[in-house]
Amino acid sequence: MRAVRFDEYGDETVLEVREVPDPVPGEGEVVVRVVAAGTNPGEVGIRSGALAERWPARFPEGQGSDLAGRIEAVGPGVTGLAVGRSVVGLSDSRNAQAELVLLPADRVVPKPDALGWDVAATLFVAGTTAQALLQEVPVGSADTVVVAGAAGGVGVFLVQLAARAGATVVAVAGEANHAWLGEHGARPVPYGDGLEERIRAAAPGGVTAFFDLFGAGYTDLAVALGVPPQRVATIADYGAGERLSVVVTGMAALHDPVAGVRELARLAADGGLDVPIKARFPLERVQDAYREVSRRSGLGKVVLEVAAN
Repeated sequence: MRAVRFDEYGDETVLEVREVPDPVPGEGEVVVRVVAAGTNPGEVGIRSGALAERWPARFPEGQGSDLAGRIEAVGPGVTGLAVGRSVVGLSDSRNAQAELVLLPADRVVPKPDALGWDVAATLFVAGTTAQALLQEVPVGSADTVVVAGAAGGVGVFLVQLAARAGATVVAVAGEANHAWLGEHGARPVPYGDGLEERIRAAAPGGVTAFFDLFGAGYTDLAVALGVPPQRVATIADYGAGERLSVVVTGMAALHDPVAGVRELARLAADGGLDVPIKARFPLERVQDAYREVSRRSGLGKVVLEVAAN
């Protein structure tokens, strides 16, 4: 089978698609034939070595955590999953960007028929990160929240989930994405000079929670806006926890990611959650896919299309 691998830290040019042995399921495992796989900014940091202290690579390293496909093989002791079943996969082994992926059987969720493959492949990392943020800083109808990086992969989930919870959502994003954000329940404001004043104008009653999905000083802005540190959460500014006593979190904090993905899949299939796909690339163009991810602009997710559906 073909799979993404890299043998050293570096930019996207270290990524290769190469032939590797087909996986064989053991006790309690399944093999999934991947139709689509997600991409995420954190994978750029792992591959470059910027996050080596937190998440070191094990060369030759694979890549990717979220995927959607069909059960190809079932190991001993697995019940309730048959060959051919369409599923969403949650990989903890950096192996999702491949034609075949070995997973524990309890890390796959049935894919609703109405859920598209590309969207299904985005749910694990970005979707559960948004859920983890709301787990750590819950919001409701009494809240006015700011989402910085609102048009990115996590942002498109978080904006909608916060709005579904009843919160007023102020979405910081480039103007090209304002129409979509407005259509999905947010009050969009452009980033850049004068942002604090624009947020105060969009939230005249004050801000009660702030979610930083981008870094670049947004946690400091949250404190300047008077948001209590325990109501400020970031997935991008790792030093802000010590510096400002804000919440630093990520998808690993979510108590039950399998249940989270199941709920996200249901919402997306029923039309209650819209996940825009900003770019699609075949597996062999994985380098181009991560060039697009690294731009950190545009609306929604970048997906690798691994096989015909």
